[in-house]
Amino acid sequence: MSRERYLATRVLNALLREDYGGLAGRVTRGKDGVALVLPGGRRVRLIPGSLFQDFVAAPEESLRLEEVLHALREISAPADAAGVESFVTECREALRALDLHDVHREEVFARLNATVATPRPDLTRTTENETGRAAGNGTARTASGARGSGNGRGGVWYETLAAFLDHPVYPTARCRTGLSDEDLTAYAPEFAPAFELRWAAVPRERLTGTEMPGAPGFPAVGLAGELAETHALFPVHPLTVPTVEEIPWTIVAPLAHLEVRPTLSMRTVEVAPGTHLKLPLTTSTLGLRNRRSLKPETLADGARAELLLRAMPDPDVLLADEQTYGHAGHEYLGWLLRRHPAGEVVPVAALPAPLPGGGLVVEELAGRWFGGDVTRLLGRYLRMLFRFHVRLFVRYGTALEAHQQNLSLVFGTEEALDGNANGEGVVRLLVKDNDGLLTSPDRLRDAGLAVPDLTDARMFTDDPHALADVFVTITLHLAAAAVTFGALPPPRAFELVRDTLTEALDEYGEDPMARLLRARTLDAARLVGKSMVTAGTLVDKTRTGARDVNKFYGTSGPNYLRQPPPLQITRRTT
Repeated sequence: MSRERYLATRVLNALLREDYGGLAGRVTRGKDGVALVLPGGRRVRLIPGSLFQDFVAAPEESLRLEEVLHALREISAPADAAGVESFVTECREALRALDLHDVHREEVFARLNATVATPRPDLTRTTENETGRAAGNGTARTASGARGSGNGRGGVWYETLAAFLDHPVYPTARCRTGLSDEDLTAYAPEFAPAFELRWAAVPRERLTGTEMPGAPGFPAVGLAGELAETHALFPVHPLTVPTVEEIPWTIVAPLAHLEVRPTLSMRTVEVAPGTHLKLPLTTSTLGLRNRRSLKPETLADGARAELLLRAMPDPDVLLADEQTYGHAGHEYLGWLLRRHPAGEVVPVAALPAPLPGGGLVVEELAGRWFGGDVTRLLGRYLRMLFRFHVRLFVRYGTALEAHQQNLSLVFGTEEALDGNANGEGVVRLLVKDNDGLLTSPDRLRDAGLAVPDLTDARMFTDDPHALADVFVTITLHLAAAAVTFGALPPPRAFELVRDTLTEALDEYGEDPMARLLRARTLDAARLVGKSMVTAGTLVDKTRTGARDVNKFYGTSGPNYLRQPPPLQITRRTT
């Protein structure tokens, strides 16, 4: 399938799934089967076979991108004109990014094969006082221990492979708004680049949090040493430098310092093995409204959310240390230092990704840790995933936006090696990036926990159905189903996801929250979905009414927990 045809099909399927412009009303059924009639009169044959929607365009349909975009304009409301044109731009930039990645494919593979985990400055050493001051809470816990991968590749190697896969639902995830070809090859994770950070001097009275551990001296970045008496150095992504230069009270240093590599989340970079640095970017991904800036309040909220989760411990779940951060009250002047625990850390998003030499990442990991048994490795992952998230939901009224990008498997930790003799104890689940958490104050109080002082009121709800929406669309769809169906044949994936979720829910019997979650998942006629394109780009928030574009629902799909979809999901990779 050509790149254009692949993207055009994904876009049309997304518009049909979200029923944008009443597109689902153009579906016809007759003796020739099911078809979608486009505004120009063309009939596009549809077939069942997707996890998340009833019908998708048949693989033999040779769709052109401009044809789909013309149909989009025809069905759109006049009030959506600006959003539609923004999405048209997204589509064209996504196609350009696909083309660019194919051009550089062999070069990227060669760079990956040459990449090894090399010692770099360790920025992870921070005292408890420093992390407590950053979080506004003296109970913060620091990470410790040896870091890096057990096979010499390093975690960023797997992050790069994960970037080869498209998003399971959002069709134009390859688009990073406004970035050139040169920007993508220099800074996007799918090109496996390395680059040096830029730095900016900020008046110390504007600093909230802590100064960045391991920051260079002022002379090292071309600034006068005397500035250290009044200013603090902030790391700045090279793409964000032009914006930071416009902030009048900030001095951008002329010299770069500290080599980093991008992770799957492009605005987060690896600064040392096991240590990531999250920085604001002047672009958008997964929709025009999903800006990659870093709002200051989210840093404190994420740190407080992490401490809340530490009060709900699970023996198989680790939490990344995200207590060390700094900001200057500006969405493009801030940073978060994320420390991973010891062990080989592999993002869940990488499991169905292809290896440079053939096969999948999950097969390679199963070969090293589970005797080659992919099903057993994925079963272990799903049991940890569902046991943890079902427990959060039932006991604490809490749901996490822990999708496949915010979850990792940690192999070979000292604690994990004390686990089961059958080998399953060698892996644990790692959770990070908790500023999208949704929690019920009433349920927390009932469980004897203090309600955290979160700035973002959107993180609170006492509506169990709102919590279930997050569980279904994030934990079930993205973290469980998309990964498992991407790695196993549909019948086996179906059984594994269904059985492990059933096992997790059965532990709570007839508890009302467990009954509700069972009704919304295992017993539901249909499963809720998110209208990501509609809320992210096409329709303004004043018309959707969405408080949060990442929690906007309104679509549904077949319940793949009741019967397996007839086709395995496919995603374009290099």
